[in-house]
Amino acid sequence: MTGAGVPGEHPLRAAVKPLADAMGAELLAPSEARGDDVVLSWEGEQVVAVRLPHLADSLDHILGDLERRHGKPLAELGRKEKQTVVRILEERGAFSVRHGVETVASALGVSRFTVYNYINYTNEQRAKAHGGDERSRQDD
Repeated sequence: MTGAGVPGEHPLRAAVKPLADAMGAELLAPSEARGDDVVLSWEGEQVVAVRLPHLADSLDHILGDLERRHGKPLAELGRKEKQTVVRILEERGAFSVRHGVETVASALGVSRFTVYNYINYTNEQRAKAHGGDERSRQDD
């Protein structure tokens, strides 16, 4: 199959390429698809197969993407930026991956304990944004 932006490339392939790249997925010819690949069709014709990455590979890909967005290694970010990174990673399910906390801690240059503190901080902020915590409502 042709690459993105190449004349003759199918519009469906061109449309899903940025999403596949962001996820660390691989685009293949439908004939190369395996059982767990997702084959996309356009008007009844199989156009492209999407091979999703393994979860652990996805975490590495997401960390690399966040590093590119910040323009420097994640370990060089300030505390608030690191908290934001942890919030993004939690929302994307990074901590459901085996050794996710350890992988993130290493990338951020902090301890596992610090990552857990950032997760707790994020959860507290989310609870406050959704009506406050239970203790403050009970005290009213």
